[in-house]
Amino acid sequence: MAIPSSFHDAFARAASEHPEARFVVHSDVRPETTTLAEVFRRGEAVGARFREMGIGKGDVVAVMLPAWSEWLTALVGAAYAGAVFLPIVTIYKAKELAFVLRQSRAKAIITPQDFRGMDFAALLAECGDLPDMKHHLTVGDSYSALEQGPVGTEPVRVAPEAFAFLVYTSGTTADPKGVMHSGATLLAELDAQAEARGPVEGETYLSPWPPGHVAGALQLLRFIANGIPVVAMDQWNAHEAARLVDTYRITASSGTPFHMSGLLDAAATDGRDLSSLQNYVLGAAPVPAALVQRCVDLGISVVHAYGSSEHPTVTMGKAEDSLESRLNTEGQLMPGSEILIVDEDDKVLETGDGEIVTRGPELFLGYFDTRLNQGAFLTGGWYRTGDVGHMDADGYLHITDRKKDIIIRGGENISSREVEDAMRRMPGIVDAAAVAMPDERLGERVKVYVEMTDGAAPSLEDVKAHFVALGIAKQKTPEVVELIAALPRNATGKVLKADLRARAAGH
Repeated sequence: MAIPSSFHDAFARAASEHPEARFVVHSDVRPETTTLAEVFRRGEAVGARFREMGIGKGDVVAVMLPAWSEWLTALVGAAYAGAVFLPIVTIYKAKELAFVLRQSRAKAIITPQDFRGMDFAALLAECGDLPDMKHHLTVGDSYSALEQGPVGTEPVRVAPEAFAFLVYTSGTTADPKGVMHSGATLLAELDAQAEARGPVEGETYLSPWPPGHVAGALQLLRFIANGIPVVAMDQWNAHEAARLVDTYRITASSGTPFHMSGLLDAAATDGRDLSSLQNYVLGAAPVPAALVQRCVDLGISVVHAYGSSEHPTVTMGKAEDSLESRLNTEGQLMPGSEILIVDEDDKVLETGDGEIVTRGPELFLGYFDTRLNQGAFLTGGWYRTGDVGHMDADGYLHITDRKKDIIIRGGENISSREVEDAMRRMPGIVDAAAVAMPDERLGERVKVYVEMTDGAAPSLEDVKAHFVALGIAKQKTPEVVELIAALPRNATGKVLKADLRARAAGH
C-alpha cells in the first residue's frame, strides 16, 4: 500500500504527473471536455476564494451537483482550504436535505440553478432555517466566478488521517447517517482497487453513478487523484452509455444490475461495439446470475464486489475466477482488508454463517452523529456490517442474509423503517412492514405489507400521493402494496422480515 496522502497532496501530484488526462462530461445541459491540469488550476482558485469567504479548516462545504467538472473543482477547493467536502445526491427533497445540512452544519452549498426540473433556490428555501449556512453558490453564476483569479496563498495543511469527506447514506435509521472519511481512507481504497486489478493499458472509465454516493465519488476520484481518464454521465441513459463505450473505447466501468442490463440491451438495439470494455464491477444490489452469464457470453469480464459507504470495497471477484465463483460469491478480500464471521455473542466462527465484521485502511472514521458509533464496532476496530454470510475454504465471501433492514433499489439504499413510519401515518393502517422485492432490472423494489382496520383498503395511487404530500424522495415510495390479515411475528412481537422477504421473492 502507498504511504497515506492528504487529498491536496494526491491531487497536486496527479496534476503534475498526468496534466493532459481527460475528463469528459456527457450532459444535455453542460457538456464539457477538460484536462486534469485545468481542473486542478480552477480548483485551487476556488480554494483561495473559499478562504477569502471565511471557509477554513474543518468547515463543511456541501456540493449538490451531478458529475460535472465543478464537482471536482469544489473538491480540490475544499482540500485547498482545509475544509470538509460533503457531496449530496441531487434527488434529495427538502426533508432529507434539511436534515443533512442542519446536522453537518454546512457553511456553504454549491448547486445548479436548476437540473432535471428542480429549482434549487426554491428547494433550499423549503428547508427552512439553516443557521450555519452562509453561502449558496450556483454553477453558471456565483460559483463560476470562484474558479477565476490568482491563488496567491499556500494550501492549508491537513493530515492524511484528518476528517475530510462526509457522505450521507440511508440505512436502518429513518434519517440518513453521516459517514466520515479522511483523505487516507478513500485514497487507500483507490490503491487497493489498482492493486487488485493490476495495470490496464489505456484505461478509461465510464462513470454512471451520481457522485453524491461513495461509488460515484470514487469514480471521479480516480481522475483527480490518479490521473485516469473518466467519461462521466450527469444522468443515466442506457443508449448514451452504449454510445460512449463505443466512441471512447471505455475499458472499465461499474454499476448495478440496472445499469449493466440497460447497457447490454441498448448496445444490442443500437448496434454498438462494447468490445473495449474489459472490466465491469457489479455491486450495490443483488446480482442475478443470468446477467453475469450474459456478460460472459459477450466476452465482458464481470465480477461482483461487496462493500458500503463505511468500507467501500471489502471483497471483489477477479476476471480469472471460475464462472461458479463469479456467479455465486462476492469475491475475495481486497488488499489490506480483513473479515471475521461472528455469532450473536460476537464470538468468532470458523465455519457456518454469522455476521460479517470488517476492518482495513479504507474503513471510515466513524459516524458524524457519534451516538451511532455505539454498537457499530467490536473491540479492535472491527465494523459490524449487519450482513450475514461466510467465507468458503478458498477465501470467497458468500452473503446469505441481511441483518440491516434496508432495500437497495437501483443502487439507492432505502430505509425500511422510514417507509414504514410514513405508511403508519396513513388513515386506516394498523401496521406496515417494508421489504425488498427482487427485480431483474433494479435489483430490488419496495414492497409493503400492511395490516388495515376493517373496511380500509388504500390503493397504490393513494400511497403514492401520501408520500408526495410528506415530501419523501420518489425512489422510497412503495411500488407494490399487499394487504395482509396479520404480519408474521415472533414470540416477542417482532415482525419476521425474513419470512416477508421470502414471500416477496415468491418462496
